[in-house]
Amino acid sequence: MKSQTKMQLYSEHYVNPKTERFVNKIWCLDNSIGESLIENKLVLPNGCFNLAFVNGNSIEVHTSKAIYEMNEGVYFCSQMTNKVLVNIQPKTKVIITQLHTWTLSMFPKYDLSDFTDSIIKINPEELPFKIQIDSDIEMILNTINSYFEALSDSNSEKNTIEKICEIIKNKEEVTVSEISDTLKSSQRSLQIKFKTATGLTIKKYIQILKFRKSVDQMVNSDLERLKLTDVALYSKYFDQSHFIKKFKDVTKTTPKTFDPDSYFLSHKR
Repeated sequence: MKSQTKMQLYSEHYVNPKTERFVNKIWCLDNSIGESLIENKLVLPNGCFNLAFVNGNSIEVHTSKAIYEMNEGVYFCSQMTNKVLVNIQPKTKVIITQLHTWTLSMFPKYDLSDFTDSIIKINPEELPFKIQIDSDIEMILNTINSYFEALSDSNSEKNTIEKICEIIKNKEEVTVSEISDTLKSSQRSLQIKFKTATGLTIKKYIQILKFRKSVDQMVNSDLERLKLTDVALYSKYFDQSHFIKKFKDVTKTTPKTFDPDSYFLSHKR
């Protein structure tokens, strides 16, 4: 198992290559031996769904829609469109499986078209795999790898949502019209399918990925010497002012006052 630890509280754990088709990674917020509240930590939108296993006391999550008290149990976290604030109680551990945008489209009974910035508690029996919430990372990794490797083997053909995301990932700038031409399908049909499966419009999804790319560029560079114009151009924004506006829409702060230490940010791989 390959893992990295930026701080004792936050760690990332990576799945097998075949599982990566559906799962980005597993990350852990571990305050299980802590004696005090960890508060006002922030998480940015990333275009993924999250399946959270809460063990111990609770974690409080503030989204743009509501405040959620997540006590012990299993939770499904929808697409987030703005930053999320979390407070983690002492004696609490949260293991989170980060699912790619298209993963839920493999389970078509779920209509997620109006489900963003939200969290729901689910019955563990409804999961297609069995996990105990007090399981350690190694056991969860093994279960996730086993299930999604089998899912990949039984679904060798990519569905429409996965194809849309693949086009967006491989092209730095792409429009819905261009995606429509590539897939030889109407824009309306693609938009409906994508929003039903993800809760996002295709345009919004592209904006979220562009925003995260800009943040990663900032965090992995020398912020003192890096020019905002360079970040804006690298991330394909029109200009610096457009970049700053979009940045403030999500973080409620400017790039110059952005504090990476306040956030749980992905490790560079």
